[in-house]
Amino acid sequence: MDSPPGFFERVWSQVEEIPKGRVATYGQIAALLGIPRGARAVGWALRALPRSRARSVPWHRVVGAGGRITLKGGSGPDEQRRRLRRDGVRFKKDRVDMARHGLL
Repeated sequence: MDSPPGFFERVWSQVEEIPKGRVATYGQIAALLGIPRGARAVGWALRALPRSRARSVPWHRVVGAGGRITLKGGSGPDEQRRRLRRDGVRFKKDRVDMARHGLL
């Protein structure tokens, strides 16, 4: 008998379902997994994404509340914006236009 997938695997699988041109917040992913206050844990799962899964899991489509890019330091925030723009996602000021691109 197979054991149920771990939390991180469940997060990655849920993020794989976000279509191109759409985004979800960390909190929305957590709620979809039945953990309504688990936004921070979703962030931990995405930070732990192994390189072997990085091509199939569109981590860049997960943003903070209100469409904020929440990555800190390094090239992460710029890389996320670049990938989102490549997906056709538009920004209003420094935030994703959630009315147009939000998943829910």
